[in-house]
Amino acid sequence: MRVRNIALTFILPGLNMDKPAFIITIDTEGDNLWQNRREIKTENARYLARFQALCERFGFKPVWLTNYEMATDPVFVEFAKDVIARGEGEVGMHLHAWNSPPDHDLTGDDWRWQPYLIEYPSAVLREKVCFMTQLLEDTFSTKMLSHRAGRWAFDSRYAKLLIELGYLVDCSVTPRVNWRNAKGAPQGSGGTDYQHFPQHAYFLDVEDISKPGTSSLLEVPMSIQYKHSAWLNAIKQSYDRLRGKYRSPSVNWLRPSGGNTAQMIDVAQKCLAQGNGYVEFMLHSSEFMPGGSPTFKDEAAIEGLYRDLEELFEWLAARTQGMTLAGFYQQQK
Repeated sequence: MRVRNIALTFILPGLNMDKPAFIITIDTEGDNLWQNRREIKTENARYLARFQALCERFGFKPVWLTNYEMATDPVFVEFAKDVIARGEGEVGMHLHAWNSPPDHDLTGDDWRWQPYLIEYPSAVLREKVCFMTQLLEDTFSTKMLSHRAGRWAFDSRYAKLLIELGYLVDCSVTPRVNWRNAKGAPQGSGGTDYQHFPQHAYFLDVEDISKPGTSSLLEVPMSIQYKHSAWLNAIKQSYDRLRGKYRSPSVNWLRPSGGNTAQMIDVAQKCLAQGNGYVEFMLHSSEFMPGGSPTFKDEAAIEGLYRDLEELFEWLAARTQGMTLAGFYQQQK
């Protein structure tokens, strides 16, 4: 695979190797994809500089996990090239199967059903991942090292292909969460069940991605904690099973939802107390734009988001150090 001017600078001078990492991951994609529109706009690209500046003020380095429509948006491309050139963040790969070339109609209406990439035949999965990798590497003149699957759907085929293409890090695992009830293709069995996956970083076993192994691909699961105690979760799940329901336990993510700063700090605090060498934050790029998501519907909501981020980042800055996914990989070697 041809890549121009590859730069693999992982760890900068001055990093405290004993301090846990704070990893910011942004699913960088079109506007309000929750509305399931057939025309995808990318106006949110114009709203990302403010968040990047906030991260830089605290010494944090976001990872912009980028999908097809954003990789072809001139505003985002200019923004991300500048971030890379200044060493203030990373661009990685993110792929939504239903609108990422080459086209392959799995369901008869993929725009409606938004099937998981792992539901497509292996040959199609390979074509789509190879196309996106080449597009990103050509566009940003840098090797793609980090990845998150669209709709969090990951399997062994996907992991093996990422290794073949030279990726070092995946962050698709959402421990404690079961996506089986979130349908993709109508004839499919839903997403990936991560309930029993590790909650810490691990080099995965490509034959069983739920287990540590000897591969070169580092899995960095999302920071997610139970809302309730273990015994209460067990009771709730037993009750659900008696009612014929098989839901995931109730969880909190290190992810803004409006006014949940204390909850996010609690998640981070528990992850660090459990001995994790990192905490991982996520948000969608469209959530920085008023009306770009169901959660942050107007300018007032966006201002509330930034107040929450200021408070969270202030707490984390005293306890962690900003690091990209590729930087964190290098620390684990």
